Amino acid sequence: MASQLRKKIVAVAVGATLGGLATGAFGGGFGIGTQSGSGTGNAFAGGAAAADDASVTWYNPAAMMALPSGSQVAGALHAVKTSFKFQNQGSTGVYAAPGTGDGGDGGGWALIPNGFFKMDINPQLRFGVALNAPFGLKTEFDAGWRGQLTALKSEIKAININPSVAYQVSDTVSVGGGLSMQKIEAELSNFAGGAGVSTLSADDIGYGFNLGLIVQASPSTRIGAAYRSAIKYNLEGTVTFTGLPAGNGSIRADLKVPDSASFSVFHALDPKWELMGDITWTGWSSLQQLVVVRTSGPAAGATLTTLPFQWKDTWRYSVGANYKWSDQTKIRFGLAIDESPTNDTTRTARLPDQKRTWLAFGVRQRVSKEGVLDVGYAHEFVKDARVNNTVPGFATCAAGCLTGSFEDKADIFSVQYSHSF
Repeated sequence: MASQLRKKIVAVAVGATLGGLATGAFGGGFGIGTQSGSGTGNAFAGGAAAADDASVTWYNPAAMMALPSGSQVAGALHAVKTSFKFQNQGSTGVYAAPGTGDGGDGGGWALIPNGFFKMDINPQLRFGVALNAPFGLKTEFDAGWRGQLTALKSEIKAININPSVAYQVSDTVSVGGGLSMQKIEAELSNFAGGAGVSTLSADDIGYGFNLGLIVQASPSTRIGAAYRSAIKYNLEGTVTFTGLPAGNGSIRADLKVPDSASFSVFHALDPKWELMGDITWTGWSSLQQLVVVRTSGPAAGATLTTLPFQWKDTWRYSVGANYKWSDQTKIRFGLAIDESPTNDTTRTARLPDQKRTWLAFGVRQRVSKEGVLDVGYAHEFVKDARVNNTVPGFATCAAGCLTGSFEDKADIFSVQYSHSF
């Protein structure tokens, strides 16, 4: 009987811990849309066609051919401030007890770096590299809060290296492609009753590719299209319990991050104004459930839990404009609508994500013949995110439900320096 009870506690705790696997990030599911300092001021409108600097090696490798000849390096740093504040709206059972409160602010500050490089191989062929963090950030709630059975800390970190090449097919058409090597690390915790605090640590390295096309439709209009493949991970790691060391062990969970496709337009309206737009599709419907398997002990090979996500594909729409104040200064503006893959049924406190509207502006300043400095700011207005989470291990609210909504928002501050040589 004691053995069966211990197994039940372990299964429930692991399920609760993994319920938010890879969902520590804010924005676009668990993706980070902030991948260049120059793009922030335009809300990343026209990303596959703008060709402002070496960051195109990530957004559309073909657009390297639209940059001036020579070599260029660009480095960006983004300071992101997220906020997730839970508003209780009739939680029941074990979630009705207030504990230490409603969790405080589950958001916080995060620093996200990017680095890019491009060089000419010959007049028709260019090489580039992107080093960035496509997934990340975290949520962390106060110990003892009413929702601690669902989530305490959820953190994911990813680093990606993406070499690519671009080839000029004709005077108006260029193509490009690259390969990605991406490492993901996750640390997730929650309170697991008699088992104490449960913590999961897992990681893996995955591989993917990206393709791009750029068309100079006219001297003033450029069209870009880009595709980035899905990446599969066989996450392996450990689960530990502060109150039940006998439940410690190793686990495995297969995860697939989605593919995406973008279509962008850049148009120079006149010598002063530049206009741009972008539509990006992301295939989040590939994440329907997460099957967790134990890989150590007598139960090795057994499925501990199957976790529903039931996410849907998303669309992101953005428009932007640049105003050339002078030969040295450019003012940027941007607006974006970013859908969420989550839904009111399976959304959890680990990632209280919802539809977001971006409002952005920025400044580009040429500081020398070779150097350009970009500064940008974006605010994300987020729709309230409803949650109705059952107790881990229960399909209904028989033991209680965490019911309420999260008031979310985010601020992004970006700085980037690009140097040509």
